[in-house]
Amino acid sequence: MASSRQQREQREARERLRAYQARQEVHETRGRRRRRDNVVGIVGGVLVAALAITTQVLYFTAGPGAPEPVPSASPSPSAAADQNVGAPDPSLAENRVWTGELVFNDDVTLGISLDGTKAPQAVAGWVQDVQGGYYVDKTCHRLGDAARFQLIQCGSIDGTGAPDPEFSYGPVENAPADGVYVAGTIAMARGDSVYSNGHQFFIITGDTDLPTNTGGYTVVGTVTSGLDQLIEKITSAGIDPATVTGDGTGKPLVPTTITRVTLQ
Repeated sequence: MASSRQQREQREARERLRAYQARQEVHETRGRRRRRDNVVGIVGGVLVAALAITTQVLYFTAGPGAPEPVPSASPSPSAAADQNVGAPDPSLAENRVWTGELVFNDDVTLGISLDGTKAPQAVAGWVQDVQGGYYVDKTCHRLGDAARFQLIQCGSIDGTGAPDPEFSYGPVENAPADGVYVAGTIAMARGDSVYSNGHQFFIITGDTDLPTNTGGYTVVGTVTSGLDQLIEKITSAGIDPATVTGDGTGKPLVPTTITRVTLQ
């Protein structure tokens, strides 16, 4: 049997072990509590910050701090898109029919009639151009392929078909609803915008269908005489093959220049 001294030592060793284990458990418990408290603190801080941010956003967007609503600015259209540039008031057309002559190459004379009651803006543009001498010496740069559409186009500022940046107007006036432009029609050429009419015009030499889905082309008047001369001496010669484009048009094989225009 163990002596009483040995028993006492064993008992004390067990007590020390239990005390050590107790201290370890307390230490681990405190560590777990600290970690839990840290997590709770971090989560709480995040929630508080999120709440503060949300409150500020609501205050400045939907609450008393929100700015007064103002209309948003519309995109600025180009000048030619919605207004006239350098074009006269339609009143210059005098709400009447104008008659006169359009002469090509000094030997083809067309009698013309421009209707200021149906196309006052376009006729006003013609009156201004004729009175200012614009058309004299301008060329006809484009002839249509008879198989597709029959026309001759004239009046470009530089002879290439380029528009005049200082002269454009709209909207389209007196366009045929069915898109049929009969022989002898004088109409205004334009670009994509209905406010891109300018100096250029075309004369229909044979009944022609043109697209209606883009708004058509302003019919400014008609050829009253001489259309047969235009066809015989100029357009029947066809297109210069070296200038034919993808749409079948090109420069007239017979170089064509406007030599005189009158209106009264």
